[in-house]
Amino acid sequence: MIKITLKDGSVREVEKGSSVYDVAKAISGRLAKEAVVGEVNGELVDLSFELNEDVSLSILKFDDEQGRDTFRHSTAHIMARAVKNLYPSTKLAIGPSIENGFYYDFEVEKNFTLEDLEKIEKEMKNIISAKEKFERFELPRDEALKLVKEMNEDYKEELINDLPEDAIISFYRHGDFVDLCAGPHVYDIKFIKAFKLLSATGAYWRGDENNKMLQRIYGTCFPKANLLETHLAKLEDAKKRDHNKLGRELQIFNTNENVGQGLPLLLPKGAKIVQILQRFVEDEEERRGYELTKTPLMAKSDLYKISGHWQLYKDGMFVLGDEEVDKEVFGLRPMTCPFQIMVYKNTQKSYRDLPKRYNETSTLFRNESSGEMHGLIRVRQFTISEGHLMVTPEQLEDEFKGVVSLINYFMDTLGIHEDITYQFSKWDPNKSEKYIGTAEQWESSQNQMRTILDHLEIDYVEAEGEAAFYGPKLDIQFKNVHGKEDTIITVQIDFALAEKFDMTYVDSNGEKKNPYIIHRTSIGCYERTLAMLIEKYAGKFPAWLAPVQVKMLPIADRHLDYTFELKKEFEKHGIRVEVDARLESVGYKIREARLERNPYMLVIGDNEVENKNISVRSRDKGELGAMDIKDFIKDLVEEIETRAILLQD
Repeated sequence: MIKITLKDGSVREVEKGSSVYDVAKAISGRLAKEAVVGEVNGELVDLSFELNEDVSLSILKFDDEQGRDTFRHSTAHIMARAVKNLYPSTKLAIGPSIENGFYYDFEVEKNFTLEDLEKIEKEMKNIISAKEKFERFELPRDEALKLVKEMNEDYKEELINDLPEDAIISFYRHGDFVDLCAGPHVYDIKFIKAFKLLSATGAYWRGDENNKMLQRIYGTCFPKANLLETHLAKLEDAKKRDHNKLGRELQIFNTNENVGQGLPLLLPKGAKIVQILQRFVEDEEERRGYELTKTPLMAKSDLYKISGHWQLYKDGMFVLGDEEVDKEVFGLRPMTCPFQIMVYKNTQKSYRDLPKRYNETSTLFRNESSGEMHGLIRVRQFTISEGHLMVTPEQLEDEFKGVVSLINYFMDTLGIHEDITYQFSKWDPNKSEKYIGTAEQWESSQNQMRTILDHLEIDYVEAEGEAAFYGPKLDIQFKNVHGKEDTIITVQIDFALAEKFDMTYVDSNGEKKNPYIIHRTSIGCYERTLAMLIEKYAGKFPAWLAPVQVKMLPIADRHLDYTFELKKEFEKHGIRVEVDARLESVGYKIREARLERNPYMLVIGDNEVENKNISVRSRDKGELGAMDIKDFIKDLVEEIETRAILLQD
């Protein structure tokens, strides 16, 4: 007999050689039915794994993250088998689980169609109905390579060659299908009851655009049909909210192949939203003691060599000129920090001058790869609410807290504070060549930041290898409608650039010292924030942000004079108004106006002209009926000035 310590701390004795599944069954029939994978001494294992010594054991279900990952990964393998059954010449690449689903990459003779996905789904159901189990086996490296060569699986051969010499090389057999895989997999595939293949798209092997383009099939899966139905409904809602689709439909932005990939065109409505945000940010930052700067869009390579960008970030920059030919080579700026450092160095500073807070609405340029471009979220030219604070060591914590307070104020005002998460991004000591500074400097600055974050009492996760090359940072994360997490705002503590640029202040003892630099954005990249707001509100922007706050719909030509009189009155109070003066029916105009999602719609007819009032429909509150013009203006101006966020219908 051996002793098994379970997750709740209880201990069970079982026969040596019992499987994880046997233990689950002994605990309860329901647990055995719902079990997906085991965790033995912290390592994930198949439920068929035999227990031959005293161990700690957790039996994980679909409700557990590792259970969901295993469930999804197993479904990806079943999909790969179905593809090989239907298209035998296909070569397999990789098939991991991802959040809310899975994918598998294939090299195929022709791209998959929607009809192909339907065939693959049908074949997956046939495979599952056969009730065959996954069987794990391990091979020495030479035998593993021989096997994948015989199977003509080039990508698997490359994966094996990249494994460490001491790696365990395992495969899983499922019927006549064999795939290289670390596992684990589900014990019984009949547990996979509900799945859906969602799309097929191109994907470069290993995400490198220099490699072959493969076909990637995305799917999702659940143990119950009702869970799948709920998830698919959420996906449909996400499609409707997708900023890349909705932003174009609402005439907020567009792209043009002659302009270039990653270079979106903000249309008048999108430009108006960004203008509102920029004025809001700059005014609030000025109120909090920031000084506005305006610096060049490019600089000589000399500046970037001092900062380290040229050595560590050049591939991500747009470079103008050739160092081997031209006397001067320029780079479009990927960030503003070296420029604002030059502003600081314009005069010698005393400790009495600090903290020095600079802000700038900065246009930046980053040479993103073509495969990374996505709507307004990943672009090559963007505008950012950038800022740098030069502080003494004693001021560091209070100023950092002030930056976070400013960010939280903006997030609260935008109505998205509950949607953000915090990530403490640290350096990777095993890849020190990616960073400037010593290990001691990194540990010291990271400990300072951790202390500050703990004092702020915010929930954060730590992420190794995500720091900037010159210091650790607090990343504020937001998930788009498809579940992909993006960084929208960063705050960084920089211990290195002040010394590199010979930035100093004179302390109270008359000695020159290097200040700390806090790099920060306050509302992030305006394009990315705009994308986030489109998705958050499904295009139904709060009135203060809406590019058109009131849409006026005159019923007939005889109502136009009164309508345009009203328009002038609204505009006197700063209200943004549009008039639909087309010779269309009022029903058609109303339907069109609803699609535009403007906060208020006014229908102007004979009654309104005669009574000198307006008939109001609120997007968020429904029909408000006849209203006095002054009362409506008063209420709307208050809603705009307080930046109110009403419940969306």
